[in-house]
Amino acid sequence: MARRILLPLILVLSLAAQQPASQPIRGFAPEDWKARHELEERAKAIPQSARLKIYQERIASKPHHAGSPQNKAVADYLVAQLKDWGLDTHVEDFEALMPYPTTRVLEMTGPVRFRAELKEPPIPEDPDSAAPGGLPTYNAYSASGDVTAPLVYVNYGVQEDYEDLRREGVDVKGKIVIARYGKGWRGVKVKLAQEHGAVGCLIYSDPHEDGYFQGDVYPKGPMRPEQGVQRGSVLDMAIYPGDPLSPGWASEPGSRRLAPSEAKSLLKIPVLPISYGDAKPLLEQLSGPLVPEAWRGALPLTYHTGPGPAIVHLKVDFDWTSKPLHDIIVTIPGSVDKNQWIVYGNHYDAWVNGAADAASGASVLMETARTLSVLRRQGWQPKRTIVLALWDGEEFGLMGSTEWVEKHQSELERNGSVYINVDQTGRGLMGASGSHSLESFFTEVMRDVTEPAGTRSILDSVRIRRPRYPAPATQSEFHLAPLGSGSDYAAFLDHAGIASMNLGFGVGAETAGVYHSNYDTTAWFARFSDGDFVFGKTLVQVMSTTLLRLADTSILPFEFGALSRTVQTYVEEIQRDAQKRGGSVDFRGVQTQLAHLDTASKLYEDQLALALKRVPSIPSDRLLKANETIQRTERALVSGGGLPGREWYRHQLYAPGLYTGYEAKTMPGVREAVEAQRWEEANQQAKRVAQAIQNLASQVEEASRLLR
Repeated sequence: MARRILLPLILVLSLAAQQPASQPIRGFAPEDWKARHELEERAKAIPQSARLKIYQERIASKPHHAGSPQNKAVADYLVAQLKDWGLDTHVEDFEALMPYPTTRVLEMTGPVRFRAELKEPPIPEDPDSAAPGGLPTYNAYSASGDVTAPLVYVNYGVQEDYEDLRREGVDVKGKIVIARYGKGWRGVKVKLAQEHGAVGCLIYSDPHEDGYFQGDVYPKGPMRPEQGVQRGSVLDMAIYPGDPLSPGWASEPGSRRLAPSEAKSLLKIPVLPISYGDAKPLLEQLSGPLVPEAWRGALPLTYHTGPGPAIVHLKVDFDWTSKPLHDIIVTIPGSVDKNQWIVYGNHYDAWVNGAADAASGASVLMETARTLSVLRRQGWQPKRTIVLALWDGEEFGLMGSTEWVEKHQSELERNGSVYINVDQTGRGLMGASGSHSLESFFTEVMRDVTEPAGTRSILDSVRIRRPRYPAPATQSEFHLAPLGSGSDYAAFLDHAGIASMNLGFGVGAETAGVYHSNYDTTAWFARFSDGDFVFGKTLVQVMSTTLLRLADTSILPFEFGALSRTVQTYVEEIQRDAQKRGGSVDFRGVQTQLAHLDTASKLYEDQLALALKRVPSIPSDRLLKANETIQRTERALVSGGGLPGREWYRHQLYAPGLYTGYEAKTMPGVREAVEAQRWEEANQQAKRVAQAIQNLASQVEEASRLLR
């Protein structure tokens, strides 16, 4: 879905000169390290780049948006392939409101007449860009509407831009605004336009962000051509993702629905995304104040704010129907702790062909599934149950994953251990974000997987390529970025309270030029991304290693000291922000509980080290209870009442910001109250955070007691 959100790894490390077979593996007894490394080396030899290419070409050969027959055909192919490998595979069907466009009109009625193309022409060198059956350019969940009004340019359409306009005396009330993509998620641009009284919103791709200003345009280069358009959802996912008519419960055939007027995640004004080819004639007809330099894009014109004299007529309508979703679920049952689930997911639907987003990631999941099937035939069986999921409807607003989590929430409360997500992948640095209790675990995974087409570990590769993080003599450190939103981990972490990670190579700026467009094809991917699938193969090795370790550890490999230290940095950030705003937050309760957690974490590490030396002597029921306690630690950080104004989001440490979209807001209840200068609310939310950390510390202490 998003141009994510996968931030580069930030790390400082120093690794001793050890043979791989002697490297420690968190959660395993020392006498098991050698055998585990040998199993992982066997697993790493199985993936084939040629197979990744086959999967991607089959998935992305035709447009396959959610709800379409073409998408069902992709699902049927994936299911048949997984079953052919001997994997227990079934499809879970849901449905969701997923409107397709029926009317799209954009024209300028004065001072000159102009009618927008609203089409992405095929590229002769890329036959897939001419494939029939794709959705036209539109924003899902735009309101239906027919409005005519003066146009106002609002730069990126984020909060500070409206503050600048106010200072200039420019009012958007009753106007149609035009914002450029960038600096924030598209849905937030629409939300802010609506809140400031605009009657319509246009979002265009300025060449400054992803067109000729950044490089040659497709097909000569990877960037967005003149008529390229970024589709995408504008559902207010910061309120809740998934079917807008079934917040908090699964949307299945026959289940209850809200009326659309009751759905808080649906916005109220018409919206349309357009190309810079269609935007240029509109922007040329604006007068009013000259914009500051930071507002100027790369079009050959002088940027003014307006309003007018350009008068724009915008008319859009949609079918407003619910359509089917098909989630593909693979289960590899555990031999010991079958009721502890390790879940790995990736979506397979796309806005058009979706070779990068998300066939590149879905192909990695498929080859990981084949790798595990080969290991099973060789005699391996996981101790814990592995669930592989190919989600449908992600592009509309995390539909398939959210509905599945809402359906299985009670089971996930009992059984969910870890969720790992990949969305898309390409070439470049490894990106990782997630729950900080998994930092130490994932550090070791990166240490033990070799970089694509190289000889160093991925960690070493990142350290060398990012030298501003010098390695101290005796310390190894790795930091996961916090998770916000924009992909299928949201329901697992933010709603169900399951420790989660989101991984991938080089996504973000690499795919900006064709993101959510007609040109995200296998031809583009072959020329400008991971065309030889070397990075994709390495990601399969990362995922296989991750799953093997999580599924087979004697004791789940969580570590809580990093979480304690990270939350302390959040407290310090919020304290500084509060002081700048002339207020304060009472963090004494949070600080007390962080000290409690730090002490509990150190005790747990001591008990873990002792327990791993005597795993065979620990009664199986006691070990089971210890692991059940550990997997519930993330659940301790969620609260039943949720965050202020958005009860679906229950995690006290992480959520997408109300006005940031994909970007994470850490300690969101406190931080957003501070930003709004609601000091009483900020202090109330700080008490809730303190309670959550106390609950976590108690869980960690209980795990230590069970391991004693």
